[in-house]
Amino acid sequence: MSKKHSKRRSDPEWKEALSPEQYEVLRRKGTERAFTGKYHNSKEKGVYLCAGCGSPLFDSETKFDSGTGWPSYYQPITEGAVEAEEDRSYGMVRTEVLCAQCGGHLGHVFTDGPEPTGLRYCINSISLDFKPRLDESAE
Repeated sequence: MSKKHSKRRSDPEWKEALSPEQYEVLRRKGTERAFTGKYHNSKEKGVYLCAGCGSPLFDSETKFDSGTGWPSYYQPITEGAVEAEEDRSYGMVRTEVLCAQCGGHLGHVFTDGPEPTGLRYCINSISLDFKPRLDESAE
């Protein structure tokens, strides 16, 4: 099945295309437990993609260790790669981060990140795929 999806994809199609864990986070706005995701401690260089549709979301150059247990980035790979929506679940007011292409839930953004943006995009590993950057010095 193609990795390309759109917001118009039906719920049964999403269930077929994603693992149960990915479906729970990307489509039902769940979250993975802190320190359990495969990318929270990754130092590999490359690009983090949406696990739902393959759209580029974050570059490893903007990843930092926030100590929260989830991969954290100070900015998306390009303007418009992600969207933000107010999230009032669990008795809190937070800003939810969504893939701009497929609408998949990625995590939340907070204003306690490092310079230059002061933002912390706290993202579920299960919402991401990773494409390593080729080592240009090896050519």
